[in-house]
Amino acid sequence: MKVIRYGKYVGEPADAVDLDELVKRMGDFFLQSGFESQFYGVSEMDNQRSMEALKEAILRALQEGDLLPEDAMSEELRKMLQSPQAQNSQAVKDLLEKLMDRLAQEGFINPQQPPQVTPPHQNTARGSLGQPQERQTEARFEITDKTIDFLGFKTLQDLMGSVGRSSFGRHDTRDLSTGVESGGVSRPYEFGDTLNMDVSETLFNAVRREGVKVPIEMTYSDLMVHQCEYQSSCATVLLLDCSHSMILYGEDRFTPAKRVAMALSHLIRTQYPGDTLSLVLFHDSAEEVPLGELARVQVGPYYTNTREGLRMAQRILLRQKKDMRQIIMITDGKPSALTLEDGRIYKNAFGLDPFVVGQTLEEVNKCKRAGILINTFMLATDYSLVHFVQKITEMCRGKAYFTTPYTLGQYLLMDYMQRKTKQIH
Repeated sequence: MKVIRYGKYVGEPADAVDLDELVKRMGDFFLQSGFESQFYGVSEMDNQRSMEALKEAILRALQEGDLLPEDAMSEELRKMLQSPQAQNSQAVKDLLEKLMDRLAQEGFINPQQPPQVTPPHQNTARGSLGQPQERQTEARFEITDKTIDFLGFKTLQDLMGSVGRSSFGRHDTRDLSTGVESGGVSRPYEFGDTLNMDVSETLFNAVRREGVKVPIEMTYSDLMVHQCEYQSSCATVLLLDCSHSMILYGEDRFTPAKRVAMALSHLIRTQYPGDTLSLVLFHDSAEEVPLGELARVQVGPYYTNTREGLRMAQRILLRQKKDMRQIIMITDGKPSALTLEDGRIYKNAFGLDPFVVGQTLEEVNKCKRAGILINTFMLATDYSLVHFVQKITEMCRGKAYFTTPYTLGQYLLMDYMQRKTKQIH
């Protein structure tokens, strides 16, 4: 007689890992900005998107603990994960492969197989060919928009939690209008108001005038509308310094800045749908970058062309028909380059060049005349830089924050949400 024995199903260890938490812990790896490259002797523009690098990052995240529950792995696997020779274990290799498969299936990464190279025939009608050189190919991956959006959301969640905020508002002003959300007492309707009618007050006026009867006859003077706080729309350009100094001096300042930019993008998209956000990177020159490419950006050339960044930001903002137009500039260095009229780039990294500073401040003055606010977040405290930033703030009546990569997000996001407009019309 055939006997079937049933046992308790023991799931794979890889299935017990929370992928969201894994991706969050690997955020610095996904958003790497070239900081590690300067120590390992590779090009700053090498994205290190190899599958082997991904395996190492997953292993480091697992070794930090808490990702794999104790009851989901054997004692042998637990000890092997903490061993310096963990990558040589077949069990660990299988675990990493399955986690990579899950990341791909859930849409966090997009694996890319290396191109297939077919070697030529060794013999031709004219004779034999030499041995072909081997082409170095390596499987790579790309992070998806889902990962970028997820990391932006998690950064925003962490930043808001650290300042005790659980909900977000709008850009409130001191002006009252007849909008959609009620924010004050009702008033009589005037021609041109949004017909956001206060029905109960309107009916009460009619009853008070005509008495209780059916049908109720209403006149123009009975109409009452809700008064609401006027909520402005805002066009923002995030001006992000990606010069080489952002990863020098033993500190990665660019990756935290990218995280904050992603969080700001997520905040605007979900909470301020009427606002716009554009991204401009500045280094030797400046260029506008789609927000979807932000996570893949690394540090660029060495110099800081602040004026060219301000020029490009102005061109973007002047196309926007918004109540508020502002530039949020994140930098850690002095302006050290200018784009001349003939297209050549003038560079001077020694001190504050009067010519560079003068031309940059002239561009700041143009922003002031166009009604564009500049808020500067400075990641350095050099005396000459402090004086330069204070001058920008004085000219544009903006704000200056001298902060660190660790507190940048709290200052920037809270400033964005709490800012009140002073003049609307």
